[in-house]
Amino acid sequence: MTIPIDDALARLDGALARLEAAVARRLDADAAPDDRDAELAIMGEDRARLAAALDLASARLATVEATTDQVGRRLDRAIEAVEGVLHPAEETHRPA
Repeated sequence: MTIPIDDALARLDGALARLEAAVARRLDADAAPDDRDAELAIMGEDRARLAAALDLASARLATVEATTDQVGRRLDRAIEAVEGVLHPAEETHRPA
């Protein structure tokens, strides 16, 4: 015949073992970074890197556009000068 106190102590020991295992699992889960948090951190870093690259590319594009405009104006002036040398009579008869 089992004494009721012995049964209660056995059940208590089992419950404590399960509780200790659950606490250990929880501590392990809290200690290891969540995959989602790590992925979000990586995405944040990628976003910052891509934003910096986009800013740099935009600045380069603005510089290229300004240079292209300047070169276009210089070419127009050069073409007009060459045409003026090649056809000086037409310059005097051109309507204004």
